Order: sequence, then structure tokens, then C-alpha cells
Amino acid sequence: MSGEVKMVRVQQIRSVIGRPEKHRRVLRALGLTRIGRKRELADTPAVRGMLSEVRHLVAVED
Repeated sequence: MSGEVKMVRVQQIRSVIGRPEKHRRVLRALGLTRIGRKRELADTPAVRGMLSEVRHLVAVED
């Protein structure tokens, strides 16, 4: 196995106003606090699961 961790880039593109509290908590856990914020996260099953919950609020670059 390679020691290199695969990363995924995520940017929040839509607001959480009017969204369920669960979506707000997922974005916070991903480190996204406002529109335009970008994060580079480890590409793990847990992160992929969170991204699938808020796929309509974020843009993902593999």
C-alpha cells in the first residue's frame, strides 16, 4: 500500500438558511462555515458519506 493519502477538495456553494439542522451539522463537521469556503479533506468513506448528505450544497473536486 502507498503511504500517500488521497485528498478531495470541497467548496460550499449554497447557503444553509432554511436547511435541516442535520445538513448544518454535516457542513460544520466538514469545516465549511460559509459560502465560498474551501477545504481539502482525506478521501475516506466517512467523508464521502458526509458529502453525499450535502451534495446539493457543495462542489467536490476529486
